[in-house]
Amino acid sequence: MKDFNTLLETSAKIHGHLCPGQVIGVRMSMLGCRLLGIEDPLDHAHKKKLIVYVEMDRCTADAVSYVTGTKLGRRTLKFADYGIMAATFINLESSKACRVISTEDSREQVSRYASDCENTSIRQLTAYKRMPDSVLFRVQEVTVRLGEYDLPGPTRHKAICSVCGQVVRDGREVVNNGRVLCRPCTADVYFSDARDITWPDMDWVPDE
Repeated sequence: MKDFNTLLETSAKIHGHLCPGQVIGVRMSMLGCRLLGIEDPLDHAHKKKLIVYVEMDRCTADAVSYVTGTKLGRRTLKFADYGIMAATFINLESSKACRVISTEDSREQVSRYASDCENTSIRQLTAYKRMPDSVLFRVQEVTVRLGEYDLPGPTRHKAICSVCGQVVRDGREVVNNGRVLCRPCTADVYFSDARDITWPDMDWVPDE
């Protein structure tokens, strides 16, 4: 794995700015991989070994994705919408899983580790770089039960919604009173009032 400063610099560039969340995400990922015995998650030999659950949709999640090489599109990055600055790292080969949580105490320790910084945001960012892992994080060994439809690889299952005809992949359909439904055809959906529309330039295609 590359050194911390190189990872942080590149992660911040990809994310769009350097912030405390980037520092936490890079260090969280380095620690998670170290705990699982994965020296370089970007190495081809390790790419299919690692799955990561992030529990927040903030800057830290981008850093975790970058450092670990996990991606939603590869089914190696999972999102659990808990609003917690935490990530769980799973080694598929050993089944070992560690949940790394950013401590609230670390915020209170900022002045101790960066008393030489007058600017508040710079002080926090600098302190997070200097703190020992044991101050910045708590670590839990956890068990994560992954089903066959949670694993990376090709689509293993498809179902057809009995209401709208939409194809639902990877076992995400809902069976209600014997009927197969996609989630948008149930009450468990994040949007409402869906209606098909037309739009300008509907027949546009990219230039070759």
